[in-house]
Amino acid sequence: MISRRTLLVTGGAGAGLALAWAVWPRHYAVDLAPERNETAIGAWLKIARNGRITIAVPQAEHGQGVYTTLPQIVADELGADWRTIGVEAAVPGPTYANPLAAAALFGGGLAHVPDAIRREHWVRSGLVLTGGSTSVRMFEAPLREAGAAARVLLTKAAAKRWGVDWGECDTADGFVVNGNRRLRFGELAAEAAGFDLPEELPLRFGDEGRLSGQSLPRLDAPAKVDGSVNFTADVRLPDMVFATIAQGPAGVTRSRLVRVDKPAADRVRGVTGVVENPHWVAVVANTSWAAIQGLAALRPRFETRGGLADSAAIDAGLEAAFERPGLAFARHGEAADELAGDVARASYAIGPGVHASLETPCATAWWHSDRLELWAPTQAPGLARAAAARAIGVSEQAVTIHPMMIGGSFGRALDHEAVEQAAILAATLRRPVQLLWTRREATLHDRFGAPARARMAARLASDGRILDWQARIATPATGAALTDRLLGHDALARSAMFLPQRADGYAMAGAVPPYAFPAASILHHPADIPLTVGHLRGGADRANAFFTECFIDELAHRAGTEPMSYRIGMLGHDPQLARCLSTAAALGEWDGGAAGTGQGLACHAMAGSRIALVAEAQQDGSGGVKVDRIVAAVDCGRAINPDVVRQQVEGGILLGLALATGRAPHFTAGLADTRTLGDLRLPRLADTPEITVELIPSRGDPGGVSDLGVVAVAPAIANALAAAAGNRHRTLPFGAS
Repeated sequence: MISRRTLLVTGGAGAGLALAWAVWPRHYAVDLAPERNETAIGAWLKIARNGRITIAVPQAEHGQGVYTTLPQIVADELGADWRTIGVEAAVPGPTYANPLAAAALFGGGLAHVPDAIRREHWVRSGLVLTGGSTSVRMFEAPLREAGAAARVLLTKAAAKRWGVDWGECDTADGFVVNGNRRLRFGELAAEAAGFDLPEELPLRFGDEGRLSGQSLPRLDAPAKVDGSVNFTADVRLPDMVFATIAQGPAGVTRSRLVRVDKPAADRVRGVTGVVENPHWVAVVANTSWAAIQGLAALRPRFETRGGLADSAAIDAGLEAAFERPGLAFARHGEAADELAGDVARASYAIGPGVHASLETPCATAWWHSDRLELWAPTQAPGLARAAAARAIGVSEQAVTIHPMMIGGSFGRALDHEAVEQAAILAATLRRPVQLLWTRREATLHDRFGAPARARMAARLASDGRILDWQARIATPATGAALTDRLLGHDALARSAMFLPQRADGYAMAGAVPPYAFPAASILHHPADIPLTVGHLRGGADRANAFFTECFIDELAHRAGTEPMSYRIGMLGHDPQLARCLSTAAALGEWDGGAAGTGQGLACHAMAGSRIALVAEAQQDGSGGVKVDRIVAAVDCGRAINPDVVRQQVEGGILLGLALATGRAPHFTAGLADTRTLGDLRLPRLADTPEITVELIPSRGDPGGVSDLGVVAVAPAIANALAAAAGNRHRTLPFGAS
């Protein structure tokens, strides 16, 4: 049994996990590396003599606000003064593992493995991950307990000084208080660490004086505003050189380097060398610009045998998937394989999604004293460290990784090709090297959000009610691809690869509608396409919500029913989503979505949260799409920091808007026609609609929000365009319709 004393040592990493596999000791050592005049209190925080509190955060900060929300949970339970709170990245280890994110990303690739075993394996292997809108959902409980444990220890230390029972003491604003007596946390920390915890921790309750629920200022904002924060490209080391890289055409087959013009590159001022690899070539120089110019002069040539990315081949692969039997993902009621009677049908498509983050893949590496030191923007630091070690043939213990702030990511920083390449360059050159991919390279060799096709069908009653719902979705098995690429050296993942194929849980996320139907069948048709796919913010919910919400809207109009009422009539089991719909409709001045109104509505549930949107949109004079207004209503349970939630939902809406109204890459023989941010036609400030985000008060457990804003935007806009001009867009992005 896990005692409260064990909790202090392990940081609550085992709390809530299935114990079926708990036959090994689970006392994980944690070193917060306290500096002089600092005292570590458990696995999550340390307190300095001057009252400064530093909280370890295992999640990568790439704009989503975890460097604020996670410390806010601890500070609230501890009774700290927010002005004294600081943050540092946690050292990867079992205590900080995130099996919830692992399940979201890799669960589809390990569908045969029992959930309890998967979770236990991911904890024991210290799989630290950021993704899947899991940070608060995963770590709220252990962080609350860590804050409560520190509060109890501090009150015990103060109570001993005062000669009172510790239960008569409390904490507030960084002090332990008992009547008129007050002692600062910093004065008590060293003594507090020597006390024992009770069997049951007293967690705070009630709303008075709580930090949780307040829109406290973000801890990462000041340094980002004044430019003092360090990203990977800001790292500077003695004798460091800069490098950029070229790889072959895009596809699923690795290209082979066959020719370079090294003398031409050497003639570029500032170039110090060229490093050739079987699959890539790098130019090294004393500045990044010189490296880029040298690479242009190098004119590398590659050979690729088959597997080149090609849009026609991608489309053919998706269509061919429908010719093979689908894998059952969900089925209930007396669902028919072939629908008969009054049947409505529609087909939808979504193209590859590009990450287009501001920070391209990069890493800084330094080989010294028979060790490799890495600075990298990574959402999976343990996996990045292991990949770097394999790349240069050393043990993981010989590699130290420093997870850096990330300049966006949207999921791209889960992969670590740049880390491997930087490690090879540092080991080859025997000096510090900073590798930065160009925008062209980042776009060409993205790990794209998977393209998909859907064939939707519904058998209808005479009054338009849905009697039988059928969704057949052709898309790559992204969960299996992520598992193979990122966990390919994991024993559990390797063993699962030999088991029979099942519907991919990642690829089918969000495919089960939130509505109640008498019967439904959802099938996954795994598609084999010449394109490397990966995790993109919003996941597969982005495609599957588009398919569902557009088809529901078409069915509502076919039935002659107002679209919001049509949806709410099927949501008796989900009053929260129904409330989101009614709230968005009221705030968005919904007038029924009739012809000519230019209003569209959509909703979705994911990661324990719910969202509904009303969009106002129209075709502009050039054939593009103009979105004038978006109103969103969100139920995400208890909001730790409401402003951060609004920021995440609004940011997700803007990303969803970019993916819906911009351009998807078109491939010909492994080359994409989108090589710059401008080519993607991302929305600019002048294109940004008025956005309103309303948070519905809730006392439920916190849900995820980072992906939530992305998913419902495209169907709401598509439904608005259909209302504006009667032209139904069934393909994303809309420019491809």
